[in-house]
Amino acid sequence: MDLEKQQPSALRASDADRDRTADILREALAEGRLTADEHADRIDGVYRAKTMAELQPLVRDLPAAHEQPSARRPAPAPSRPSPGVVPPVADENLVAVLSGSVRRGRWRVGRRTHAYAVFGSVEIDLSEAIFEHRQVVIKAFAIFGSVEVRVPENVSLRGSGTGVLGSYEVDTLDSPDQDAPVVFVDGVAVMGSIEATPKRGKFVRDLHRQLRKHLGH
Repeated sequence: MDLEKQQPSALRASDADRDRTADILREALAEGRLTADEHADRIDGVYRAKTMAELQPLVRDLPAAHEQPSARRPAPAPSRPSPGVVPPVADENLVAVLSGSVRRGRWRVGRRTHAYAVFGSVEIDLSEAIFEHRQVVIKAFAIFGSVEVRVPENVSLRGSGTGVLGSYEVDTLDSPDQDAPVVFVDGVAVMGSIEATPKRGKFVRDLHRQLRKHLGH
């Protein structure tokens, strides 16, 4: 095979190529250009694709596919909350001692939430939550227990913490929207676990309306 004469579309797709295509599809779903079913079908195609030729038809009808990468890639979210933006006192405390505590569904996320899991488990699901602040802190403490945080794919996710004979894991996530909220997950896991990850396929559809209403724009 003469690789020098091979068409670009016939080249093998890399993981980065698939991730870029998935980002375009996520943007299209958030903007209402794709339905949830269309997005799910195309995402399946993305991760089955072996070549660029298989990826290109999945986004050919979407404007973002024809933009320069620099035009659609926002600046990274900050690694820490802005000074003075998030208060030191929690708006809400979730406590699980020899039990479980779950926060999910349509709920208003405060600037700061504290989660305590002592021989128990705390689950925080933000995929349907109402965001009224651009910076949100979740402070987690897991002692022989677990704290799990799930966020929608159109927010940014950052974290800073440690595990003492336990595990602390935050999957960094950058929203395609530079004005999207940033969720900071901090904490300590002692003989326990803290985990924060995006919930694949979940988006806050009215994100901008929520923020504009709260901020008075």
